[in-house]
Amino acid sequence: MKHSFTAIDFETANSKRSSICSIGLVRVVDNEIVYEFSTLVQPPNNLYWEKLTEIHGIKAQDTLNAPSFDKVWMQVVPYIHEQHVVAHCGFTFDFNCLEQVLEFYEIPRPIYEKHCTHKLYNAKLDVLCDRYGIPLIHHDALSDARACAALFKMHLNKI
Repeated sequence: MKHSFTAIDFETANSKRSSICSIGLVRVVDNEIVYEFSTLVQPPNNLYWEKLTEIHGIKAQDTLNAPSFDKVWMQVVPYIHEQHVVAHCGFTFDFNCLEQVLEFYEIPRPIYEKHCTHKLYNAKLDVLCDRYGIPLIHHDALSDARACAALFKMHLNKI
């Protein structure tokens, strides 16, 4: 169990944390990646802020035919509920996104233990990836989740 966890990353379309437009998830068991999941998600009203599109490159036309979060949740919840879940800036962003989107769709919250690689390393994700030679396509949800998983594995292997 010590080396089993799920790394997640969300990209959002606008200022609302419930506006998830992309999900990246990486499941690690016994220090090995055993599952990856990535999908675009249509945020409520498919409303995007140009500033955020400039950051992650996702536009309204990209998610026009994507499923809404409530339609993909059943694919995600087994990797979250009763698991150790890690995100970079998790306490200030990703865990809030998850809680707010679940509230928006009136989906019960899962029980899980939260971990944050930003809190552990006190540096930005791209800086850490440069420092440790971790591949990163920044603001691609799956790539960010992979990088977060690599950082958390490094942390677990030290303790």
